[in-house]
Amino acid sequence: MTSAKDLIQLGKLVAQAQGWDEARAFKAFEMTDADRARIAGSAVDLLKVFPRAPGSGAQLAAAFAVQLGRVLDAPIQVVAGTLTVDGVPVLGSRQPVTAADVCADGFSGHVWVMIGPNIAELALFRRANERDCPPVLARHVHSVFGHDKGLYVDQWRKVRRQGLGYEPQCVLGTEAVDALMAGAFRLIKGA
Repeated sequence: MTSAKDLIQLGKLVAQAQGWDEARAFKAFEMTDADRARIAGSAVDLLKVFPRAPGSGAQLAAAFAVQLGRVLDAPIQVVAGTLTVDGVPVLGSRQPVTAADVCADGFSGHVWVMIGPNIAELALFRRANERDCPPVLARHVHSVFGHDKGLYVDQWRKVRRQGLGYEPQCVLGTEAVDALMAGAFRLIKGA
């Protein structure tokens, strides 16, 4: 799927999960330099307290979205689906995904945050350094971004230039984000 088709699909998923007003706000949002600074600050703050725990990418994405909701006046979505490298799925299988799937143990897809039509990604770099990371993903992330990164923010339409593909299958509602946040809180408290 092209990034334009992915964005249309994502807009439809946002509308299904949260209504057409939210979908219109999502598509119309334009990020400012002040927003970028708040996003970076939120990422740094969260990464200081969030432990490195295998399989915690969904919880990390939910915690990041909640943190961003506190500092940004922007449409923020938690999205689940398939992550590809050069068009080949590395996390997820392009099969339909529900919020219940994402909240269940053993979810094999990928979860990321959208701020309007922009990706804001923390879990990618953590996942690339996990022992069970697909080798294709680890090599790609380390060769394109380096070994010491923690945050990737980009316009949706530009991610393919980095060799990545984010294929949305589900926008999480409040209930699912709250469930993932409960897991994130347990991880932080246990660290």
